[in-house]
Amino acid sequence: MTEESNALAPPISAAQIQAVITQFLADRLQPKLDKVSEEDHEKRALLRADYAPKSWIADAARRVSQIQQVTHALKYLHPDARGTSLYSTGTPHAASAEVGTHVLGAGLLPDVVGNAAALDVYKFLNLSVGAHRILDLALAADPVLAEAFSDNTEEAHAWMAAFATLPEAKNTPASHTLAKQVYWPLGAGHYHLLAPLFPTSLVQRVWQTIRDDRFSDAAKAARAARKANLPHPHGFHEYPHLVIQQFGGTKPQNISQLNSERHGENYLLPSLPPCWNAPRLRPPLATHSVFDRAFGRRPRVRELVRILRDFLARVTQVNNVNIRHKRAELVGFICDEVLSYAAELRDAVETGVLAAGWTLDAACTLNRAEQLWLDPLRHQHDPDFARDYARDDWPDDICRRFGSWLATHLTTKDTPMSTVEAEHWHGVLSQEMRLLRREMADYA
Repeated sequence: MTEESNALAPPISAAQIQAVITQFLADRLQPKLDKVSEEDHEKRALLRADYAPKSWIADAARRVSQIQQVTHALKYLHPDARGTSLYSTGTPHAASAEVGTHVLGAGLLPDVVGNAAALDVYKFLNLSVGAHRILDLALAADPVLAEAFSDNTEEAHAWMAAFATLPEAKNTPASHTLAKQVYWPLGAGHYHLLAPLFPTSLVQRVWQTIRDDRFSDAAKAARAARKANLPHPHGFHEYPHLVIQQFGGTKPQNISQLNSERHGENYLLPSLPPCWNAPRLRPPLATHSVFDRAFGRRPRVRELVRILRDFLARVTQVNNVNIRHKRAELVGFICDEVLSYAAELRDAVETGVLAAGWTLDAACTLNRAEQLWLDPLRHQHDPDFARDYARDDWPDDICRRFGSWLATHLTTKDTPMSTVEAEHWHGVLSQEMRLLRREMADYA
């Protein structure tokens, strides 16, 4: 709770605090009395004395040293580790795009570690009176809380001071042989020895979010609407391949308070690269040239051609070295797409997706040069194809076809391609397509 929110909250009285404490203690006393016979007056009297407010608060002030309020806990790494846990709201210098405890802000929910038998002390300190927690009042040394605790001012302040130590480390910071440690190199033979801790407060936010998305009434209603094919005001979240990590076995409270509230669960999201499901590659059948249909219709190719066409329209009256370099770059990108498309078809043959000699299909009407280019393994069992494949003129034919196709698709009212301009453009292409020509020559 922030100081600003406390300042805006309505004032509370000592009587209000005492009423909340009395109800808390009565709720804890009753189950114990239920286990004792009505005739056992002595034992019942002792229980009532133990749960009298002043007596119980004094005992709680003594036992608070057995627990600590933290955001990063050690026992998740090993239940028998005896090192230091920490309370930290995160570094203010961390970037907002980085996920850490610092992103929780005012919504940070602290955890408590230590002796599980003393967790009732934390539940007491977490009691709310209006907009105030007893722990916040103790940290502020609030005089109203002192009045509610005891008529003895010195005694009341001693109890508040003891409760205020909850967020503090109880011992000198230390690691443990059962804790994890990481050597972080600094260079020149030096290093930091890092001791990772479990970010239990951050994990609580993730756990609660996922649990609400999976099991809340709103999520169930949205799923039911979808199953029934009915409209619904909002959707729902799914978490495929979710793994649940367990801490503490049958006694999750021995790890921490929040671990007990999470039923010992920690949700692990899959940290895997995406599985790319590429569309099934189809051979370019029923077309005379791949540039007319299969290649020319690829989204990336159409985008690059549009960008080049728009660029040429803007600079039609200017010709300098920067423009020539930009034009060469864009043409180079389109040439890369040509090489990539051919590689996909050749790889499909080598991996068995397409059969070697797929150009023999009666539906294949590709020109001879492109058959030689895209189905090179056919020459292994087709003598006529092998003879044509050995010639060195078919790569030039492909480059001319590519140049004609590109020049046609660059023709607009702003960039008309007359015969003279087309010949000039083919000359430009011949300069820009050196890589493509070398690639084609490697197949011959």
